[in-house]
Amino acid sequence: MANKMLYPRNTLTRQVIDLSGMWKFSFDFAENGEENGYPTQGLKDYIEIPVPASYNDFFTDKKYKEYCGDVWYEQEFYADKSWQDKDVDIRFFAAIHKATVWFNGEKVAYHNGGFTPFTININKLLKYDGVNKIVVKLNNVLDNTTLPSGEYKVLKDGRKISNPYFDFFNYGGLIRPVKLVITPKSSVVDVTLNHVLTNTGSITYYDVEHVGQGEVLVEVYDQNQEKVAFSKGAKGTLEILNTKLWEVRNAYLYHFVFKLIQGEKLLDEYYLDCGIRTVSVKGNRVLINNKPVYFKGFGKHEDADFTGRGYNLACAKRDFELMKWCGANSFRTSHYPYSEEILQLAESEGFLVIDELAAVGMLKSTRNAVDAANKDLKIESYFEQEVVKKYTLPNHLEALRELVARDKNYACVVMWSLFNEPDAVSSDDCIPYFEQVFNLCKELDIQQRPRSFAHIIASSPTKSKVSYLCDVIMLNRYYGWYIMGGAELDDAMLALDAELSEWDQKGKPVMFTEYGTDTYMGLTKLPSVMWTENYQVEYFEKYHEVFDKHPSIIGEQVWNFADFQTTEGIIRADGNKKGIFTRSRQPKMAAFELRRRWLSLPTDYKGDMK
Repeated sequence: MANKMLYPRNTLTRQVIDLSGMWKFSFDFAENGEENGYPTQGLKDYIEIPVPASYNDFFTDKKYKEYCGDVWYEQEFYADKSWQDKDVDIRFFAAIHKATVWFNGEKVAYHNGGFTPFTININKLLKYDGVNKIVVKLNNVLDNTTLPSGEYKVLKDGRKISNPYFDFFNYGGLIRPVKLVITPKSSVVDVTLNHVLTNTGSITYYDVEHVGQGEVLVEVYDQNQEKVAFSKGAKGTLEILNTKLWEVRNAYLYHFVFKLIQGEKLLDEYYLDCGIRTVSVKGNRVLINNKPVYFKGFGKHEDADFTGRGYNLACAKRDFELMKWCGANSFRTSHYPYSEEILQLAESEGFLVIDELAAVGMLKSTRNAVDAANKDLKIESYFEQEVVKKYTLPNHLEALRELVARDKNYACVVMWSLFNEPDAVSSDDCIPYFEQVFNLCKELDIQQRPRSFAHIIASSPTKSKVSYLCDVIMLNRYYGWYIMGGAELDDAMLALDAELSEWDQKGKPVMFTEYGTDTYMGLTKLPSVMWTENYQVEYFEKYHEVFDKHPSIIGEQVWNFADFQTTEGIIRADGNKKGIFTRSRQPKMAAFELRRRWLSLPTDYKGDMK
């Protein structure tokens, strides 16, 4: 059975059991856990740590926080005899970055990629009369084949440390839940939806994949629990009259129910709560339901105290409340796919999401934040490397398949970001790589969402070799911070203005997916200087004046929503401080300036600007 990507749900025919809690855990500095019998005999010297979570911030010893290499997890559970006529899967929602899984002593899976789920069928190995044991080996080592990319360094005592080609901490662990999913032998395994607007409402084209016997029946209910559409067959259409559309910051969700029946018998049932909307690009505008939209929001991270990159629904809820307070309507899942629960919040709150792959660090630099802001960047090309062509590209394409399979039905997902700040200017070798990724995305996504990637400053209108592939141009720009900062801020804005005039000529929508300054909360000075709160406010005010002049600019996503953890370095004071909020989610002065601006801008801002 192929990897099952449907989000696990309890229904009349399905059961989901959460294995979250304290798991046995062991570091493997010598990387000899297999030789020591961990897969078959279990962990020997271990502690217990919570799952889901990153493990790094639980410890007081630096060698554990900075750990790079193999770690091991172990958990046990009992199986109910009623499952004997069911399919039983283990679903890992995310495991950083490479995972090998043994079940009851047998190797059952290997997965490369830390931010999309994978499922394992365990029917043949399940014990219904005793303890069942899961053992997992994870590895967070970075190289030029991993997504994200980087390298590692070996210290004098033999320990490894990460040298990422990206500017956030390389957290590890089982960062999202692990669950048992029990389904009937005859069951729905995948659903694909595509919506078209009509004069009287909408038509949804659906495609249901299932295994076993039975006939597919589909019902759609509105929020008053009234049935509004019905169809039979694995493929078909669902016509809804007077459709209430999913709108920006005004979400309406329909309840789609997919049943597998045999006569009067219900074999399986699955449901999706999702919005009906269309997304398209026309000229230099992005349209939602055929109406222009202006993106207001943030680049973010899944990053919090103690849990690191781990699943944290309470933190996510707080983030959404703060984004709404700011007047935001969008965010980018920088720089990896976020947990599905965050997408579900976005779906119900009406937030636009730019869904990004973990293709970050494709710029061969351990000082990425600085080099990405170098207009005249000249470093070894990432895409010229044979290992990248042979191994990284297949990993990248598989990650894309998994992302689209997981997120294809969310109305909130309105754009795909296929790379963040790649080296896309120094060599023609990048062209075939990019073409394969962009073409596969178009092939996979039946809704044909816009495709893009976040451009470094060297990927200018005249230098970038692959911008032509983008439906929307996404820019990460730091005029006034990494270049021409402080006293040169006014000249920096002239340079920004000049570059945007060149992008205007391309005739495509352009949006900012990063711009910002490191700011230490509580630090102010008159006149302003870099790192002060008032400099951050002045920086945004000046950027926004430039944005307002250019017709092609259709969005502004500030970097970053909140301060976040990074690798140690002389340009980082306990992490990246570009947040509008602190890591504990308290506002800096700039939060009030963004709130003032964004609440004043209508959703269709610039809609009539050519």
